Amino acid sequence: MSFKCSLCGKAPVAGRSVSHSHKTTNRRFLPNLQRQRILVEGVAKRAYVCTGCIKSGKVVRPS
Repeated sequence: MSFKCSLCGKAPVAGRSVSHSHKTTNRRFLPNLQRQRILVEGVAKRAYVCTGCIKSGKVVRPS
């Protein structure tokens, strides 16, 4: 599975987990991707789309 939104290009971001004692460890923030059927140039295809694009209405679903 690709961790990249096919519409907006949102991808994983690197960061750090900080414990109570302030010991840091590396981590990744992954986008919330859902496999959706969307219209791409008039053709229905399955693609991974982030929930931000779904909520904002950027996803056009086949009827």
